[in-house]
Amino acid sequence: MQKITIKKILSKKNKIPITCITAYSKAVAQIADRYCDIILVGDSLGMVLHGMKTTREVKIDHMILYGKTVKNFVKKSLVVLDMPYRTYTNKFIAYKNAKKIIKLTRCDAIKLEGGKKIAKIIKYLVDKGIPVMGHVGLLPQSSATFKLKGRNFMQRKKILQDALAVSNAGAFAIVIECVVESLAKKITKSVSIPTIGIGASKYCDGQILVIDDMLGISDFFPKFVKRYSNLKEIIDKSIKNYTKDVKTRRFPSSKNVYK
Repeated sequence: MQKITIKKILSKKNKIPITCITAYSKAVAQIADRYCDIILVGDSLGMVLHGMKTTREVKIDHMILYGKTVKNFVKKSLVVLDMPYRTYTNKFIAYKNAKKIIKLTRCDAIKLEGGKKIAKIIKYLVDKGIPVMGHVGLLPQSSATFKLKGRNFMQRKKILQDALAVSNAGAFAIVIECVVESLAKKITKSVSIPTIGIGASKYCDGQILVIDDMLGISDFFPKFVKRYSNLKEIIDKSIKNYTKDVKTRRFPSSKNVYK
């Protein structure tokens, strides 16, 4: 099993679609590692696993804990970890926290949300040897509501400028979240690095989804999510049948006890 490197991700630009998914556990990380180019330990874990209202509540210790777990059980995929809210307010704080995260988790790269405003921070980190993935469009850490971006000229202009700034700063890829198709297409053509779409059309160089949304475990189903399973229903049925068996003493049966 050959390890996927940043160089390999870059080589896929305009050639082979890049596959990405989020993971927070050993079991999911091991399965995702068989198929995905990139595994993101996303700060979405705050809402998905802990019921937080926004990703802003996620702390650096959360990311380190889950990042360690995922990285320990991934052999092939590139592991990227989200930098939490307010852990990269300036280049010195960003470097201190990114260095800590990479040292403790051994992840392959970190991801920052933002465009022109954080371009200098990205450049500083890259110059210091820390690989960075960018994130433009809808920014969960700074958006109060879930809303499509790029509907008007000013938004499209700003998001395109943000993407160009992130690319020029040295990021190796950019996540484009929840923007109109035409804008995602234009960004992908305008930047020299791969774009990873989430609600940003098939014209991106790759795609990413939150694992719980894709598997039908969460209650979040925006238009851009395709549910490949309905695990919530399967889990519900399984627990229902288990409790029924316990109450009727059908479990444990003779097959489940030691003689």
